[in-house]
Amino acid sequence: MALDGRKLADALALDEPTKIHSHLCRTEIPAFEAHVAGDLPVMVCCTQEAPLFSEIAEENGSDTPLSFVNIRERAGWCADGDDPHAKIAALIREAQVDTIPTGLKTIESDGLCLVYGRGQQALEVARALDGRLSATLLLSDVDDVLLPSVMDVPIHTGQIVSTTGALGSFEVTVNGYAAMIPSSRSQAAFAMPRDGARSTCSVILDLSGDTPLFASHRHRDGYFRVDPNDPAAVARAMFEISDLAGTFEKPLYVSYDPDICAHSRSQTVGCSKCLDMCPASAISPAGDHIAVDAQICGGCGSCSAHCPTGAVSYAYPQRGDLIRRVQTLLETYRNAGGTRPVLLFHDESFGAEQIAAIARYYDGLPTHVLPVGLHAVTLTGHDAMAAALLGGAEHLVWLCNPQAADETEALSREIELTQAILSALDPSATERLHPISESDPEVLSTFLAQLQDIPAPFGPSFSPVGNKRTVARTALAGLKALYPESPETIALPETAPYGRIAIDTEGCTLCLACVSACPANALFDNPDRPQVSFVESACVQCGLCARTCPESVITLEPRYSFDEAAMTPVVLNDEEPATCKRCGKPFGTKSTIERIKAQLAGKHSMFRDSAQADLIEMCDDCRVAAQWEIGGDFMAAGTRPRIRTTEDYLDARDKNLSVEDFLKDD
Repeated sequence: MALDGRKLADALALDEPTKIHSHLCRTEIPAFEAHVAGDLPVMVCCTQEAPLFSEIAEENGSDTPLSFVNIRERAGWCADGDDPHAKIAALIREAQVDTIPTGLKTIESDGLCLVYGRGQQALEVARALDGRLSATLLLSDVDDVLLPSVMDVPIHTGQIVSTTGALGSFEVTVNGYAAMIPSSRSQAAFAMPRDGARSTCSVILDLSGDTPLFASHRHRDGYFRVDPNDPAAVARAMFEISDLAGTFEKPLYVSYDPDICAHSRSQTVGCSKCLDMCPASAISPAGDHIAVDAQICGGCGSCSAHCPTGAVSYAYPQRGDLIRRVQTLLETYRNAGGTRPVLLFHDESFGAEQIAAIARYYDGLPTHVLPVGLHAVTLTGHDAMAAALLGGAEHLVWLCNPQAADETEALSREIELTQAILSALDPSATERLHPISESDPEVLSTFLAQLQDIPAPFGPSFSPVGNKRTVARTALAGLKALYPESPETIALPETAPYGRIAIDTEGCTLCLACVSACPANALFDNPDRPQVSFVESACVQCGLCARTCPESVITLEPRYSFDEAAMTPVVLNDEEPATCKRCGKPFGTKSTIERIKAQLAGKHSMFRDSAQADLIEMCDDCRVAAQWEIGGDFMAAGTRPRIRTTEDYLDARDKNLSVEDFLKDD
């Protein structure tokens, strides 16, 4: 790397030129030792030798906070003639952003390992693992098994039909399950097969070559699915799996706030986006709320990205930390003289390997492409996208692993939502949001180099505090200010979490069921009169109001409104209250009471005369008092009509009575 200490100091806004170390991990180790002997935190701009530096610091008894950032593959190794200093400064400043660490879950594994596979290969693997773990073999095919003289692992046969759990707590259900007969001679024999057998284990090594036992199996801790025809992959899995006995800690990828969850109310389901998007099935319904199984969760973040309220929120990193990293990256790059910033979101495994390959074998990432390393790219929602666009990013690119295609639906919908808003703000701009699923580094390198130059304005940074909707609205308001001539209202896709509702007032009885069902407090009643009010900015378009409405008079309209009126209540339906005929107290709606009276007065056995009919126009207290004043057995409620029997119908047929005459005959 051709680095200039003066240029880097200017890019980092430092007074003195930066000293560039070219052999810090070899001949210049004393310089590193001198730094870690001090009190200030030390950041080494190299990740390749991080183990060596950590070891040296430990040997020197240093308590100095030590961190690392990769500037070589991500910036320094670039095409000849490119100036990487602005980008390097941005990467260094981003790495210095303080983030809140997530919590950890403790997992216990007793080392009981189930090896599931075919024939002799599965047997040999199980026997090899048994020295480090307690292995059990389940054969899906027994044709070529050569029985050893010493049965050092239990051998069974069967087909796994269902599996639940994760590292330390798997449960498998097996059909055709049978244990091997100890007296087997030339070939394995099994006795008394049965279906539905269940067992537990801590680790599963799947060598069957069949359909994976779990959806999104790559993130299922403790489950290893390996191609049995790839000896190297089998060896790697055996090496890794042999250490999975003991106590482990796993990050808690998401947090959950049931108070703002829009999943369900009174057993009526509204929003199910997190349930639909979770590829690992780590989320399940729990009454009016949901439950997240942290042991199963693989951290893809699809639930958090697509949650309309922010009830499910990513914690690795938290929303505010991610946006601060993006803002720092863009602002530092821009202040250092960088132009045309493009953000490349990538994961720290597949994506980092792709970037390293581009740096080593091609021209490296273009100097205006700023990589953002995440646990999973699918955790980015429209709030983070809007913040990045507000920060001046020309393009946002997500590098997705082709093997994780089942995890990108939520990301695609969030991109669709953001693109709809962006296109309305600036119709002249072409597509600026690009998910790319590619495993060929050359194709990725060519794609990044050919991105269109789109001048992008930028606004001021903002503090990303509050829930998801607050952060998103702040970022979107900032974007709107960059395009003052853009429309105030934008039509959105059907799955968007913003919009308004409409009420057909002709059919609405103002029963207020919608108000009690709304989980976002977007609907309000009025204690003084029959009225329903609505705050558009709070509506998450969950549809609970429409599903709860007994008259089915509510419709939803997905849209985004920048108008200040969206933040204030508007009346959707309002009627004159019915006042008690006796005391004048308001109760119910006037139209409803009049409709009830028209249907019952003089026609129902309980409201035959005028005194009884007047009860309909009284409040509950006056109605009770008036019933006592009417006298008689008011509970008798008049003479019930005679019940017509089959004989009545037969008699009417014999007399050739018309329908009208028959109904008049009581």
